[in-house]
Amino acid sequence: MNEMINYCLKLLILLVGLVGKGTVFAQDKQYQVRTIAFYNCENLFDTLKDPKNRDEEWTPQGARVWTQKKYQQKLRNLARVLSQVGREENPLMPSIIGVAEVENRQVLEDLVQQPSLQRGNYGIVHFDSPDRRGIDVGLLYAKKHFVLLQSSKHTLYIYDQRQKSKNKTSKRRIYTRDQLLVSGLLEGEEMHFIVNHWPSRVGGEKLSSVNREAAAALNRKIIDSLQKINPQAKIITMGDLNDGPFNTSVKSIMQTEGDQSKVQPLGLFNPMDKMAKQGYGTLAYQDQWDIFDQLILTEAFLGNDYASWRYWKAQIFQKPFMVQSSGQYRGYPLRNTTNEPGFSDHFPVFLYVIRTW
Repeated sequence: MNEMINYCLKLLILLVGLVGKGTVFAQDKQYQVRTIAFYNCENLFDTLKDPKNRDEEWTPQGARVWTQKKYQQKLRNLARVLSQVGREENPLMPSIIGVAEVENRQVLEDLVQQPSLQRGNYGIVHFDSPDRRGIDVGLLYAKKHFVLLQSSKHTLYIYDQRQKSKNKTSKRRIYTRDQLLVSGLLEGEEMHFIVNHWPSRVGGEKLSSVNREAAAALNRKIIDSLQKINPQAKIITMGDLNDGPFNTSVKSIMQTEGDQSKVQPLGLFNPMDKMAKQGYGTLAYQDQWDIFDQLILTEAFLGNDYASWRYWKAQIFQKPFMVQSSGQYRGYPLRNTTNEPGFSDHFPVFLYVIRTW
């Protein structure tokens, strides 16, 4: 039923059209539309050597010969993408943007000052993570639409258990990204966002899956704690999960559901579930596409009472200028090369929330 309502609403909006303030008109009702996005920025490093991190590669003297010219081009590329995300249905730039693979707060300050993003007037939420390479997650919010109330980071403790001898095991901590929780008011309504970049598949998908399952458990714990305070809490968890919608971490640990009609109270809806079944992807490896970049919502976003923010639809953002046009990796995301800064090896994802106004 919810899907039918959303489908009818979509048709109605497309027929009537959008106006310049993120508001749609349908018969005697007006609807506000806001965009929530996530983008893995793929190695958004500045050019300075940080003595605490392994960022030598991303300096003028490093293997990438990462100069100010290249850095500035990378910023322009990312800003070009983010300024266009969701514009098909909403003329406004995204109200919320979660980001991953950013080195520090300064690169985010530089990003939001790019000409194509400046009019978004974005605020920044960022904490340094213990990741060995020095890459973090962060969140950008349009100050006109979102009032920041609280933010916190949640550290993931995982260990690589190696057999030192027959009777002795060594536990070595794996330093990875924190999970970022941001709470605030989207046009006056309380909402929570969790930004993730779960542990990689280094060592193989199966051997490393336990680390992402631990990340999923931490993410679910954060969600449960918010729902314990308010069972109707509107929470969107987003990020590069390094797993697809059907991996154990997402499907079993997070307990996501791809069919809105099957989502139970306190449950989680994953719109990327259906996209994955249809063969879409946000990144490719050896010609195999997967959706590591996901946006997952609590059940409170589902329903047909549009007096408050409700989920409308989700998409992968992909434009020709973001795609490799030739060579071995034709059709892949246009990522960084040794010589040239690209966009990212991931396509961004986004969703719309909508309400009557």
